Amino acid sequence: MTGLPASVDRDILDHRIMFAIRAIREATGCTIHEAIDVVAVRHEELRRQRPGDFTFPPEDFGQGFYS
Repeated sequence: MTGLPASVDRDILDHRIMFAIRAIREATGCTIHEAIDVVAVRHEELRRQRPGDFTFPPEDFGQGFYS
């Protein structure tokens, strides 16, 4: 998804899922569930494009987050 605020990538890289969801919703006006889907897609894109920028292993993404 293009046009997302830069803070979304920073929040995903820092494992701050709720902040990323909020920024996506504010930027796009989408629902929470749509924003969760966007975060998941963007997380996978960032894992491919910038694997060295992550400070946690892939299996920890979303730990403690329940929707």
